[in-house]
Amino acid sequence: MKELGVGIIGGGYMGKAHAVAMSSVGAVFNTGLRPRLEMVCASSPESAERYRQAYGFARSTDDWRVLVSDPKVEAIVIASPQETHREIAEAAFAVGKPVLCEKPLGASMQDSAAMVASAESSGAANMVGFNYIRTPASQYACNLIADGVIGDITWFRGEHTEDFFADPKAPATWRTTGMANGTMGDLAPHMINAALALIGPIERVMGAVETVHKTRPGGEVTNDDHAQMMCRFKNGAMGHLFFSRIATGRKMGYAYEITGTKGAIRFDQEDQNAIWLYKMDGPEAERGFRKILTGPAHPDYEPFCQGPGHGTGYQDQIIIEARDFLQAIETGEPVWPTFRDGHEVNRVIAAVLASSDDETWKDINRF
Repeated sequence: MKELGVGIIGGGYMGKAHAVAMSSVGAVFNTGLRPRLEMVCASSPESAERYRQAYGFARSTDDWRVLVSDPKVEAIVIASPQETHREIAEAAFAVGKPVLCEKPLGASMQDSAAMVASAESSGAANMVGFNYIRTPASQYACNLIADGVIGDITWFRGEHTEDFFADPKAPATWRTTGMANGTMGDLAPHMINAALALIGPIERVMGAVETVHKTRPGGEVTNDDHAQMMCRFKNGAMGHLFFSRIATGRKMGYAYEITGTKGAIRFDQEDQNAIWLYKMDGPEAERGFRKILTGPAHPDYEPFCQGPGHGTGYQDQIIIEARDFLQAIETGEPVWPTFRDGHEVNRVIAAVLASSDDETWKDINRF
């Protein structure tokens, strides 16, 4: 086993999740590379030092350039705001360091395209942080589809819906300013990524993007509250996706339904340790969706728990992600989703925004 010095830029919600994952991944998956929390970067010396003490880093800084250039930092996790992703990633790749970047890959399609070019030019390992698709249940859904269990896919419906801004009296924050922080920048990437992983490439989209609450206490809202898109997949399947931060009652509405010629699948992240499967076989009177509880027989479950139905949680998704990142570094082979995969999500988002502007179908290949 070999130690790997890890630097994390951003110590907040996702910075903590990645720090905990890097501290745990070696024990959970018995990885060949064992992360060492070398340095954390935050917006001020005081907050950086606070995160250092809380998470167990060796050192702290308020300058990401110091972290990127430090010789003891051998791999970098970007968990800072979207607007910072491009500059940090390009600097890291310039010195040949692997990068795991939180979604969305860049604040714009232009940013993400530049980040892909930088990553591929460097040859360093690169990944985007789409954690929800890594649940044992969703990995199992991918396997069921790939194995043809539900036949040819004809229809996909997906949503990522939450209600943290459902109250119109909730005050304006940084989340209500700038398109990168709106629903299309924050929530949509996760479900678009899921659609691409489960069904395959999207060819055309028709979108509608709206700001429902245009003002909030403390300021004007300059980004979107909810959006929907129809799409046509390359394999011919039809699809519909909905994204919202004002979906009253929804806490973690990352959910999808998939219809095939031999069966169907349903999943809802609010019950992330179960998947519903319908198979069109047996007597009609006995047919119906059956609930399958995840357990050691499903992908990436057993390292966390030997008991079926006991379940995995949000943090475990980040640990699985960390394992994949370490694998990419150790083997030198790309591990999905790479920066190029993250850019594909951004291309779909750009097409949806353009479609919403002029109310026409858009071909993804033109973006």
